[in-house]
Amino acid sequence: MESLREQQEELEERILSPYAAKSAESRGRDRKEEPCEIRTVYQRDRDRILHCKAFRRMKDKTQVFIKPEGDHYRTRLTHTLEVAQIARTIGRALRLNEDLVEAIALGHDLGHTPFGHSGERVLNRLSAKGFTHYEQGIRTVEVLEKKGKGLNLTWEVRDGIVNHSMQRTPATLEGRVVRLADKIAYINHDIDDALRGHVITEEDLPSEYLDVLGHSFKERINTMIRDVIFSSLDQDDIRMSPRLMDAMMAVREYMFCSVYIGSEAKKEEKKAEFMIEQLYRKFMEDPCRMPEEYAARVSAEEKETVICDYIAGMSDTYAIRLYEQLFVPKGWDIF
Repeated sequence: MESLREQQEELEERILSPYAAKSAESRGRDRKEEPCEIRTVYQRDRDRILHCKAFRRMKDKTQVFIKPEGDHYRTRLTHTLEVAQIARTIGRALRLNEDLVEAIALGHDLGHTPFGHSGERVLNRLSAKGFTHYEQGIRTVEVLEKKGKGLNLTWEVRDGIVNHSMQRTPATLEGRVVRLADKIAYINHDIDDALRGHVITEEDLPSEYLDVLGHSFKERINTMIRDVIFSSLDQDDIRMSPRLMDAMMAVREYMFCSVYIGSEAKKEEKKAEFMIEQLYRKFMEDPCRMPEEYAARVSAEEKETVICDYIAGMSDTYAIRLYEQLFVPKGWDIF
């Protein structure tokens, strides 16, 4: 009797685009596993990412604003969920493999450090091997999760995670959807957060580009998603029209100049960078200050790699608490 998974694979063959990545044609996993009777390989990957520890830690990792006062600012987790929603919408409209799209989207930022890109910059500067969150994302799913066993994800999901930056090109169209959805999401929700925090005003935004993209969060998101869909229909690539792409990148440049670098919203960033650097140097000096599961690895692996693994896995709150424990004097009572 045909399993539910096999029925799903046959359905994909019938309804998905010829350019879609079919579950039955996956390049597979590093370690062979028995197929699931119910779920396709990409559905299993999505579930493994959703239930892993690194995914849960993103709820307390900075997106842009470090420790903001208020419940409605984005974190790395809510950013990830918005990317997944945008990517699924585009993927479904283009008849791509929505399960693969979702798995890549949910996993694309698993390698992010505490305090967002500021933490990433510190580790990249201090480590002789360099550090990027997308390469750390692959280490997370291949090596670090499940006590060193990794999640054993399919090749296509791992390819999408490591290649989600604009400087790289994923092998699948599903990965390219996530790469573009990531930019659509963060440009728009970072504007929303910056407006909420009074870092910028509506009048500050470059009107010549908003005339193209839209003058509200909802309008901009809708315009960009529609443009990607209609520019990519029946194509072997994922693209945005030149006019929309130019406008989006111009707004991104504005956000770098007005929000991401040197704004009121980033005033705590130097403190976060100092804290990450002090933690790094402390562990280089005394690796035994790390938990046993990390300290024990130092004899077999490069110390810098182990330290980056430990720090990158921290949430913002954990990093602050650990810094206070190691560097802030505690009160002493004689009684």
